[in-house]
Amino acid sequence: MVFDALSDGGHEQVSHFSDPETGLQAIIAIHDTSLGPGLGGTRILDYDTDADALEDALRLSGAMTMKAAAADLDLGGAKAVILGDHAEIKTDELLRAYGRAVDCLGGRYITSVDVNTGVPDMEIIAEETEYVVGREDGLGDPSPITATGVLYGLLAAVEFQYGTDDVGDVRVVVQGLGKVGSALASDLIDRGASVTVSDVNQENIDRFLADHDAAVVEPEAVYDEPCDVFAPCAIGGVINDETIPRLECDIVAGAANNILAERRHAEALADRDILYAPDYVINAGGLITVAEEYVGGDRESAFEKATAIGDRLTRMMERAEETDSTVLAAADEYARERIEASDRTTPATFDN
Repeated sequence: MVFDALSDGGHEQVSHFSDPETGLQAIIAIHDTSLGPGLGGTRILDYDTDADALEDALRLSGAMTMKAAAADLDLGGAKAVILGDHAEIKTDELLRAYGRAVDCLGGRYITSVDVNTGVPDMEIIAEETEYVVGREDGLGDPSPITATGVLYGLLAAVEFQYGTDDVGDVRVVVQGLGKVGSALASDLIDRGASVTVSDVNQENIDRFLADHDAAVVEPEAVYDEPCDVFAPCAIGGVINDETIPRLECDIVAGAANNILAERRHAEALADRDILYAPDYVINAGGLITVAEEYVGGDRESAFEKATAIGDRLTRMMERAEETDSTVLAAADEYARERIEASDRTTPATFDN
C-alpha cells in the first residue's frame, strides 16, 4: 500500500522515524526535488490512524511542490508529521530527536513551522540540524508578507475582471480576521475599497473595528453577502456544493489554504462566471518568506517577491482565457512546466 501511494503521488521518498526513548513517531514525505530541496513545515497532530498520518504527509508534500513551483522558487515540496497530541508529547527531547531525523536526510528536506509547531520549536530542532528555517533570527512573522501577496493577487484579479486595479468602487467581503485576513482587510480599506468583515470570533471583529471603518456580516450569512470579491481568509473547504450557489460575487480570492472543497469546484465557479484566484498561488507569501531566509535574503526582498504574485497570476489568467480552462488548471500547468524544465539530474540538497 505504501509503495502504491508513493507511486500514485509521484513522491521521491517517504521516511518513517521512531525514537522509543522520547516517543517520537514521525513521517517525512519528500515529493519532488527537481527545482531544489524539499521545504515544508512540520505539524504535530493526534491522527486517528497511522494511515491517516501518511495520507496527510503525502497530500501536503505534493501541494508544497506545486506551491513552490508556482511561486517561481527554486525549491521542491515536502512535509513532515509527528504523530501524537502536542500537549502531551512535545518535549525538548522529542524535538531534538526529530532534529536528528531531519539531519540524517542530508539536506533533501528543510523543515519549518506548521500546525502545533512554532519558532521556539525550530530553535530546539536547530540544535541538531542546520536544515531548518523559521527561526528566531530569521525574517520574522510572515503574515504581513502573505497578506501583501494576497492583496496583489486580488488586485490582479480585479484588473482582469474589471479593467482596472483601482478598488475605490469595489466591495470586498473578508471572511476571517486572523493575522493575514485583518492585514488584507486593512490594506484594502487604505486603498479605498468598501470592506465587509466576518469572523466567528467576536474579539477579532471588535479589535479590527477599533481601528477601521468596516461593515460586519454574520458568519452564517457571509456567503449570501453581495460583493465584487469574496476573500476567504479562515478555514479551507468553504467553496463547496452548498456555498457556490449562494455566492453573490464576481471573484473569489483569499488567503485560506484549500479554499475549494474539491478541485471540481473550480469548474463550478467558472460555470457561474466567477473568477477564482488559486489559493496556493496568491497565499504563497509565507513560503516566500522562509525561502528568502533559506537563501540569506531579507524582508524587503520577500515583500518584493510577494508583490510579483499579481503579475504571475495575470499570466495564468491570460493562459486560462486563451485555452478556455480554469485559472486553477492554468496554474497547475505553469507549475508543472517549471518542474519539467528543470535540468537537475541528481536529488537536490541544502547547500546554502
